[in-house]
Amino acid sequence: MAATRSVDQDLYSVAYVTVPNSITAQQIAREVVTGKYAACVNIVPTITSIYEWENKLEEDRETLLIIKTKSAALDALKSKVLSMHPYKIAEFIALPVNFKHYLPSHH
Repeated sequence: MAATRSVDQDLYSVAYVTVPNSITAQQIAREVVTGKYAACVNIVPTITSIYEWENKLEEDRETLLIIKTKSAALDALKSKVLSMHPYKIAEFIALPVNFKHYLPSHH
């Protein structure tokens, strides 16, 4: 039996992007919101990222952007973010959001 999908399912996404500092975070956040690429951006200061780069374990302080957008806008959002991002290889992870547990049932 095929699973039924709610109207809101897969319409919205959250993108996670790390940047080197709060200044870069604010610049990107303002641009994607005023440019209508996203509805909202949360800036989480001072996270610690541990990763391997060129066969060496790295540990850096970064700032995390949590970007809320429509799923249909993800490609444009990604292009915009990457065009402004200072890293050679930037992190852009997007996940679908299902609102059924947060919104009142109107169906």
